Amino acid sequence: MSELRKDPIIDRWVIIAAERGRRPTDYHSPRPTPGGVACPLCVGNERMTPSEIWAVRPGGSAPNGPGWQVRVVPNKYPALRVEGSAERRGLGNFDLMDGIGAHEIIIESPDHDWRMADGPPEAIAQVLLAWQLRLSDLYRDERLRYCVIFRNHGAEAGATLSHPHSQIMAIPVVPQRVKDKLQAAREYFERKERCIFCDVLNQELALGERVVIDNGRFVAFAPFASRFPFELAIYPKQHAHDFASIDEPGRLALAEVLQQCLLHLRPALGWPAYNFILNVSPNRVPRPGKPHFWSTLQFDYHWHIEILPRVTHIAGFEWGTGFYINPVSPEEAARFLRDEIARPAGEEGEVSGRDG
Repeated sequence: MSELRKDPIIDRWVIIAAERGRRPTDYHSPRPTPGGVACPLCVGNERMTPSEIWAVRPGGSAPNGPGWQVRVVPNKYPALRVEGSAERRGLGNFDLMDGIGAHEIIIESPDHDWRMADGPPEAIAQVLLAWQLRLSDLYRDERLRYCVIFRNHGAEAGATLSHPHSQIMAIPVVPQRVKDKLQAAREYFERKERCIFCDVLNQELALGERVVIDNGRFVAFAPFASRFPFELAIYPKQHAHDFASIDEPGRLALAEVLQQCLLHLRPALGWPAYNFILNVSPNRVPRPGKPHFWSTLQFDYHWHIEILPRVTHIAGFEWGTGFYINPVSPEEAARFLRDEIARPAGEEGEVSGRDG
């Protein structure tokens, strides 16, 4: 029988409709085929991008040329720009402000065919370092209230370039979805003097049925109210509100979990498009009239990552209600991924499940 499950952090319901489902491998996506257009993010094409903001250049090569391993550049067609004022204006009942912010591209490898799922973890850790440094730098601008770091992998997930890259957007407001999480976390802490994210993580660890990976520092699990087949969440095992504070061993440990999660989605889903979202704390700079806004983040917020495979489509019911229908239970998804991770290299597993 289908179940309605409520997200324990925010007021969002999900329908787990496993009887509508298929075998996990029935969601396989084909491997993407390379295009024939010159890629502006490839090594040798640095002239096709704006001047780099930051880069890993082990040999000390000159900026804006070859010799890099990770490179950060402004988006050539940014949704927001640094110039402008964060002052809000009224137009009758409407509110508006300048479209200020930052929109940057993190080019994760000079290799056009590199995939985060293939690692190695050391290369992924360099990408994580780029995210940390850019986040810290952007938060020095008091106008910028929130940064979202994300990857759109595959056309179904909104990617327009196939070269491995992620993006960071800094905006002058805290988005409502983020604000809902922050307020729920603060209210929970006020009632119980505990972090709601830590409580969710501890319960998942105690139950074990949705946990996929636990490497001692980070835990990957299929959320209780997963919106999509094989949705995964990654949490630091110890309470931590500030993603930018992870040390070098922590980056490597997180890189290992990320690589394992993405690698073992392939037996289930083939080469799926996915959205990857890093949920970070908002900028804690004091706000006019609200000097204590988000002042308890270090106690009540817990940064985390969401991996959202795009193997089903959001349609009329979802748009009309805000509910999601997930045809694969998180318990089945976690079991399948655990089995794949435990399987010796070279062996192919069989998937149990219902026919569609």
